[in-house]
Amino acid sequence: MEKYAYIGKDMKRVDTGLKATGGALFAADLSLPHMLVGKILRSPYPHARILNIDTLRAEKLPGVKAVVTAGDTCGDKWGVFRYTQDQQFLPTEKVRYCGEEVAAVAAVDEDTALQALSLIEVQYEVLPAVFTIEEAMAPEAPQLHEVYPGNINIHVHIEVGDLEKGFSESVLVREDTFSAPEDAYFQGEPYAVAAQFDQSGNLEIWMPNAGPHLKAKPLSNVLKLPLNKVRVRKIAIGGAFGGRSEISPADVICALLARKAHRPVKIVYTREENTVATRQAHSMITRIKTGVDREGKVLARDITCHMDGGAYSSTGPIAVSVPFLCMEQAYRMDNVRFNGYRVLTNKPIRGMFRTHGRAFACGIDLQLDRLGQELGLDPLTMRLRNARQTGDTTPTKSYVASCGLTETIVKTGEKSRWKEKWGKLPPYHGIGIGCNSVQTGFPMGIRGGSQALIKLNEDGGATVITGIVDNGQGNDHMIVQIAAEELGITPDDVQLINADTEVTPSDPGSYSMCETFIGGNAVKLAAQDVKKKLFKIAAGALGVGEEDLTARNRKIFVTDNPDLSMSLAKVVRIGLSRNESISGEGSYWPNVDAKREWVKNPSGQLSETFSFGTVICEVKVDPETGQVEVLEVTAAQDVGYALNPKIIEGQFEGGVAMGGQGGMLSEFLKWHEGRVLNPTQLGYLVPLAVDMPKINTIIVETMDPNGPYGAKEAGMSVAMSAAQAYCGAICNAIGIYMKEFPLTPDKILAAIEGKNT
Repeated sequence: MEKYAYIGKDMKRVDTGLKATGGALFAADLSLPHMLVGKILRSPYPHARILNIDTLRAEKLPGVKAVVTAGDTCGDKWGVFRYTQDQQFLPTEKVRYCGEEVAAVAAVDEDTALQALSLIEVQYEVLPAVFTIEEAMAPEAPQLHEVYPGNINIHVHIEVGDLEKGFSESVLVREDTFSAPEDAYFQGEPYAVAAQFDQSGNLEIWMPNAGPHLKAKPLSNVLKLPLNKVRVRKIAIGGAFGGRSEISPADVICALLARKAHRPVKIVYTREENTVATRQAHSMITRIKTGVDREGKVLARDITCHMDGGAYSSTGPIAVSVPFLCMEQAYRMDNVRFNGYRVLTNKPIRGMFRTHGRAFACGIDLQLDRLGQELGLDPLTMRLRNARQTGDTTPTKSYVASCGLTETIVKTGEKSRWKEKWGKLPPYHGIGIGCNSVQTGFPMGIRGGSQALIKLNEDGGATVITGIVDNGQGNDHMIVQIAAEELGITPDDVQLINADTEVTPSDPGSYSMCETFIGGNAVKLAAQDVKKKLFKIAAGALGVGEEDLTARNRKIFVTDNPDLSMSLAKVVRIGLSRNESISGEGSYWPNVDAKREWVKNPSGQLSETFSFGTVICEVKVDPETGQVEVLEVTAAQDVGYALNPKIIEGQFEGGVAMGGQGGMLSEFLKWHEGRVLNPTQLGYLVPLAVDMPKINTIIVETMDPNGPYGAKEAGMSVAMSAAQAYCGAICNAIGIYMKEFPLTPDKILAAIEGKNT
C-alpha cells in the first residue's frame, strides 16, 4: 500500500470547475436586495490642502441615498504598525497623491452616483509636491507629514560582523548602483467590495483579501465597532501577489456608506482605479558594494537602498526589510551592512510585492556575475560557492532547518545544459542564472498562528472549518487534500468552511507565504485529533489496539489484516450513540522569535523555515531592434515536499510570467507629475499566454522537519529568481551589465549602440 492516498499526487483543484466555467462568485458579482452603487471622488492634485467640501447639491440629487466625507469618520489615522499610523481613509486636512479618496456617494444606479460625484464641490489650496526619491530628500523639499523629517518614513539598519575587515581581506571589490521604477500588481480581478449592516449593527463585508482576520480587526478599529460585530465573508479572489494584505480605503468607505444609507452598498473599481488606488510596488535605487576572495566567496557586502514609498506608510517596515532578508537567506556572508530607507513622495501608496525589488535582487546577482567574470568564474560556480546550506544561521540569526539551494542550482544547470552553453553561444545569445530565498511566515503577534476545527458527519464525511483564505494559489484544495488524507476519506467527502471571520478561528492569512506551513499544519493536527477519537471507538469494536489501525478508503481497518474493518460512517454512528463528540481541533504556532521587530530589533528567528529557488533563462536579442526572444526557462525550487506537484508547477509558471517575462521585459508604470500615464491593460504590458516561452520545472524536495508532510512555501522563490535570470541572460547576450530595469528594447538598443560607438 502506498504511503499516501492523496498527498504528493497530481490532483485537480476543488475549485477548478467553478473557475473554468465562470461559475465562481467574486465580490463584483454579488447582488444583495436593495443594493446601492458606491462611487468615490478622488483628488485631482498630488498635494493640496482641503479648504472646504460642499456636498449639498449631491445630497439633493434624486436617487442619492448617502454621501460621506471625513466628517463621517472618527478622524483617526490608521497604519499597519502603531508607529506608522498616518493615513486617514477620508482625509480631513490634506490630500497627498492624485487619486486619493476625498468623498463618496451611494445611489440607486451608477449614472446617478457618477452625476452626484460631479456635484460635490471641493476647494483646494494646491501645495508644492515631490515625485522622486531625490526630490523628496532635497534639503528644502516640501514635507508630506510632520512626523517624518526629511520625508524619511522608515530607516532599517542592520550591521553584522566586521565590514572593514571583510573588505580589506577581499581580493576584489565592486560597487554598483541599480534602479527600477514602480510596477503594478494588475490582478485579474479589479478591486470590489460589498457591505451591509443588519438591524443589530453587525457589519457583513465581502472583498478580495489575503486574510479575513487581518481585515476584520483593522475595520473594527477604524469603524469603532466591536470585533464581534465585523464579519468578513468568504468570496472568490482573483489574485493578490502581496497587494491585498491590509484594509483598503474602499472597505471603510463602503461600510460608512452602507451604515449611513441603511442599505447594502457595492463599490467596484475601474481598471484605472485598480492601478492607482490599490497598492503598487516600490521603485528603488540600490547601491551595492561587495568584496570576494579568490574563490569567489563573498567576504563583505554593504548595501544602501532607497525606496519610493508614495504618500503613506502602509507595510513600509516590512517592505524595506524583505529584499535584504531574501538575499541574506540565499547567500552566505559573515560581514554585512544594510541601510534601507523608505522615502515619502506625492504618489500612490506602495506595499508588499511578490518579487521584492528588481533593483535589489537583480543587482545582487548581476554584481556576482561581474565579480565572477573578473575572477574567471562562471555565474553558476559563483552561486554554488556562496549558496546557503542546511544548518546555517543567517546574519540576522535565523536557523535554516532545511535548504535545497545547491540542489536547485545543480539541477537547473544540468537541465538547461549550462556547461555546454556558457561562453559558447552565438552572438547576441545569452544565458543567465538567478537564485533566491523567501521566508515562510514571520512574527505576526496574536494572529501569527492558525487554528482549525473538523467535525465528522453521520455519513462519515467531514466538515473542515479554518480561517485559511485562497486568493488563487490553491489553498482551498490544500486544506481538503490534507483532511482527506488524514481521515481516510475522499476529497469529495470534505465540506469546507473557510475565510469567514464569524465562523472560523484565527489564521494569519495567505500572507508571507505561510498558509501551507502554518495553516496546513493546523488542519493536519485537527484531523489527527479526530482520527484519534475514531480509532478509540474502532479499536474497541474490532478488539485490537488503536496503534494497529489505519484509515483509508472510507474505512478503518487493521493494518496487518485489512479484511478486518469497519466503515467510517459506522464508527461515527457508534460514537454518536454513546454521546461522544467526533470532532477535533488543531493549532499551529510557528517557531519564530516574537521579540523580533522590523526596525528596532531585526534579529532573531524570522521564519520557521525558508524556501530556495533557482532559475536559468536563455535568450536571443535582436541587435537591430533591442527585442528579446526568450528561448527557454528552467525553474527549480526547494518546496520541502510537493503536496500536489501539478499545482506547484503552475505556481512556477506563474512566477516566471510575473517576475521574468513581465517583470524584466515589459512591466513598469509611467509617470507625469504624480499621475500614472499607463493605468489600463492597453498601456501596462502584462505578458499573455502566447508570450510565454518553454518552461522546464524541477521540484526539489528536502522534507522540512516541521512542515506538514515536509512541505513549505512553493512558488515565490521562482518569481524572484526569474527576474534575476532574465536579467543575467540579456546582459550575457549583449555583453553589457545593465543597471536600470526592466530591460526594455529602447534601453537594450541604446546599450548596444553605446558599446559599438
